[in-house]
Amino acid sequence: MANILGIGVAVLDIINTVDGYPPEDAKVRALSQRVACGGNAANTLAVLATLGHHCALAATFADDADGRRLREDLSALGVDTAPCRIHASGRTPVSYILHNRRNGSRTIVHHRELPEYDNADFARLALANYDWLHFEGRSVAATRRMLEHARAARVPMISLEVEKPRDGIEALFDVPPVLLFGRDYVSSVTSAETPEDFLRAMHAHYLEKQIVCAWGKAGAYAIDHTGELLRSPAFKPEHLVDTLGAGDTFNAGMIDALLKKETLAQALASACRLAGEKCGTEGIARVLHTE
Repeated sequence: MANILGIGVAVLDIINTVDGYPPEDAKVRALSQRVACGGNAANTLAVLATLGHHCALAATFADDADGRRLREDLSALGVDTAPCRIHASGRTPVSYILHNRRNGSRTIVHHRELPEYDNADFARLALANYDWLHFEGRSVAATRRMLEHARAARVPMISLEVEKPRDGIEALFDVPPVLLFGRDYVSSVTSAETPEDFLRAMHAHYLEKQIVCAWGKAGAYAIDHTGELLRSPAFKPEHLVDTLGAGDTFNAGMIDALLKKETLAQALASACRLAGEKCGTEGIARVLHTE
């Protein structure tokens, strides 16, 4: 199995399950509440660790009770937090999540005070130890410097998640061989009317990359270096339980499949299948079985 480093965030998720999304100014009783480790990079690494890979996280934590809890939880999941930066001041980032039991949807309010992981911390890491680096597309200037450092270090494989719009994030696209786009970015930033249109436009600028676009209930799309368009349908669970972390699980599925030398078409199907399994399960820190 591979050694994988994820660069991004870890968040304390406070998840309240409700029987239908409440209207504004309503007062409702939660059916249940759970607290879990969240954040895109942390979630993706948790799934990859479950799949047998050796995973480490590069993120920032506050030196508070919640930060210590998150590090303990990640360690229990098999994710090494040694590359992380611990800040003496500030508070651990928190996401307050409403999980609608009727349809599995999730609505997230996020609060963050900590600075992002920066290139000074990243430059101290022994990148030669890793087979794959996975970046969240967050602080653009810092991420650009980290990507250039990783390229200079000749890390075998790099992926970048572009979940949503951020000012100047397009400056990151030229380095990673694998680009993983979310529907929010495509719908908000580009004039493309379909994921296929978006992928064709991206391929025209980045000919040698594997470009992937997750599209929710419609499955996922991709284009390879030859310009061939690919699609996989979604794999819907028998009972839709929880969509929180489905995109992070999809990204883990893509990384795992590509590490196993699956074709891009095979990897797309594997990732959709894994994300579908997750949607039929509460939480992300579960053993996910692939065919």
